[in-house]
Amino acid sequence: MPENASALDLVLAGDPALFAIVRLSLAVSLSAVALAAILGVPFGALLALTRFPGRQATIVILNALMGLPPVVVGLGVFLALSRSGPLGSWGLLFTPAAMVVAQTILVAPIIAALTRQTIEDLWSEYRDELTAMNVGPVGRVATLVWDARFSLITALLAGFGRAAAEVGAIMIVGGNIDGFTRTMTTAIALETSKGDLPLAVGLGIVLITIVLAVNILAWTARRASERWAG
Repeated sequence: MPENASALDLVLAGDPALFAIVRLSLAVSLSAVALAAILGVPFGALLALTRFPGRQATIVILNALMGLPPVVVGLGVFLALSRSGPLGSWGLLFTPAAMVVAQTILVAPIIAALTRQTIEDLWSEYRDELTAMNVGPVGRVATLVWDARFSLITALLAGFGRAAAEVGAIMIVGGNIDGFTRTMTTAIALETSKGDLPLAVGLGIVLITIVLAVNILAWTARRASERWAG
């Protein structure tokens, strides 16, 4: 990083150290959102279309998990992946994989809860038509997920926003190792404590830009959903 460079200089010049941190942050967050979507979308759809004892309690717990404290998740993953933990033999602690696991646990309930609400609302509109057409469970899920795709994209973007801005859990399980597990949020916290404000502010500019872009995409998806629904 050039000496005496301002935050804007680092961003506009494409500082290698800054953008290496940005690339790792995006890789970790996008991987976590992809895994959370694989887990959360089917679970949310299943919860919306099935009735079983304890369903309401499951929905309440799922909604509560949307507000999971990141440091608690980080502590749980740390204990599971530590050398004496049940998954310690995997050797994932203080690696990007551990950070992906922590972020997936934080994001999956958000995607599942939003998917459940979206699919349940859509099911109330489609129930009679799909029942009359004798569409099976798999076909119902496929139809509802496809027609709710714009709303589900909004759910995924909400999950990405949570993952990209998260710092507590990944700091605990990633260790904030320079060039290996240092992300935008953990680097901002570290560089601020060191007094290296240009790099911290530069990363903050990039992070805010990404969050703003995500919100614009979410708004666009919601508008497209409203037009699709008429």
